[in-house]
Amino acid sequence: MSVKLGMIGGGVMGEAIISRLIHESLFSPQEILVSDPQAKRRDYLVQTYGVAVSAGNQAPAEATEGVILAIKPQIVGQVAAELSGPKERDKNSQSGCLISILAGVTLSTLETLFPDRAVIRVMPNTPATVGAGMSAIALGSQVSDRQATLARSIFAAVGEVVELPEQLLDAVTGLSGSGPAFVAIFIEALADGGVAAGLPRAIAQQLALQTVWGTAELMRQTQLHPAILKDRVTSPGGTTIAGVAALEQASFRSATIEAVKAAYRRSTELG
Repeated sequence: MSVKLGMIGGGVMGEAIISRLIHESLFSPQEILVSDPQAKRRDYLVQTYGVAVSAGNQAPAEATEGVILAIKPQIVGQVAAELSGPKERDKNSQSGCLISILAGVTLSTLETLFPDRAVIRVMPNTPATVGAGMSAIALGSQVSDRQATLARSIFAAVGEVVELPEQLLDAVTGLSGSGPAFVAIFIEALADGGVAAGLPRAIAQQLALQTVWGTAELMRQTQLHPAILKDRVTSPGGTTIAGVAALEQASFRSATIEAVKAAYRRSTELG
């Protein structure tokens, strides 16, 4: 069976995408070829998902449908140089588009580094592992309708997808790309607060996790503004307003905003 989807880089996000694509039957394991420099990682991907693997990047780069670039942004130039061999591709080809999930690396940079490719830039996040990801897509100048549809279908398999102008992708990186780490810290802190108040660690963790998930699901289903939900829970002179006052005193909102802005700035620096 021919290789339809190549992936350069078999790390955490690459694995998340692979697992969901196979789970959703968008691609079979035999249609996917992943390159990774670590033999241990390659063996793991073969044993876990049944995909083909390669130590070099040229083989996955020749996939007929698309190639997902899932490496560290700092080595994109090195990988581009490796792939700039004598074999040329037609820019208007209906196959083999490059889908980059590299934080901060712009479409202009990618099109310069990979001049023989149609390029799509995507910012996913780690909840993609369980099909609850959030991905933002920006299309390059040479992308065909078929290639755009392919990219949307790949990332729809791992969660929700929005299409945005590229200039907004660094902001997406700061919010939904880095956001899972911020949420994880909040859940950990919420559980620590429960332990400080006397709860067993396991119970505090369960309560914190379910509270965050349930609140997010309630807001998603009802489309309630966060302020409205907060007001509904906050009764006069009650426990919640006491806690909200403590968060405000500690500049919780400001710290969260600054975290997103810091991640956004770092994304622009990487580009």
